[in-house]
Amino acid sequence: MARFLLSLVFASLLALATVHETQAIEYIVENRALSTPGGVRFRDELGVDYTKQTMRDATEFIWNLFKQTTAAERRDTPRISLFVEDREGIAVSSNDIIHVSAKYIEDLSAANLKNDFNWVLYHEITHSLQWNGNGQAPTGVVEGIAEFVTLKSGFIPASFAKPGDGNSWDEGYSVTARFLDYCNGLKDGFVAELNKKMRDGYSNDFFNQLLGKTVEQLWNDYKAKYAN
Repeated sequence: MARFLLSLVFASLLALATVHETQAIEYIVENRALSTPGGVRFRDELGVDYTKQTMRDATEFIWNLFKQTTAAERRDTPRISLFVEDREGIAVSSNDIIHVSAKYIEDLSAANLKNDFNWVLYHEITHSLQWNGNGQAPTGVVEGIAEFVTLKSGFIPASFAKPGDGNSWDEGYSVTARFLDYCNGLKDGFVAELNKKMRDGYSNDFFNQLLGKTVEQLWNDYKAKYAN
C-alpha cells in the first residue's frame, strides 16, 4: 500500500509539472478595434476567453507535433500577445506579438469564422514556438512549417494549396506546407526533426540527412507524384 501511495504521489507531481510547463506561457488578448465592425464581431462572436483557450490549445498541439515533451526542447517563450487592430491584411507576428486585422474578421463568413480565425492563430503561434535557424532559415521554410502546422490541425482556409501545387519547394506558406507533408509521409516525424535541426542554424542538406535525397530531388519526386 505504501509503495502504491508513493507511486500515486509521484504520478501526481509529474502531472503538476506538466501543467506548470504548459501554463508557463502568459497569453494576452486585447481588442483595440472596438470602433470597427470587425472589432465588434470579435467581441460578440469570438471573444477574449475563446481566443486565449485556442492559443493554449494551439501551443499544446504544436509542442506535440514537434515532439517537444520537455521545456529544454522548446523555445523560451514567456508571453504571447494578440491584438485585434484596425489594419490591413490578415495578421502579422513579431516578437511574440500577433496583430490581427479587424477587417479580416469582419469579412469572414459565418460558416468559416472560427475555422479561419483559428488558422491564423495556429500559424502565428507557430512562429513563437518554432526554431528558425538563428535567423538563417529561408522565409519560405519558416512560413511553410507554420502552414504545415495548420494543415495537420485541420484549420485551413479554402484558398489553401492543393497537393502538387506550386513552382518551387521553398515558395512558402501552403505550397511548402504540402511539400513538407509529402516529406513527412516518407518519414513520420520528419518536420519535427527538421525543426529540431533548425535550433542553431539551417542548411538545405538537412533534407538529405533526414531523407537520403536532396531537397531538389524530393521536390521533383513530389511534383511527379501529382503530375496527373
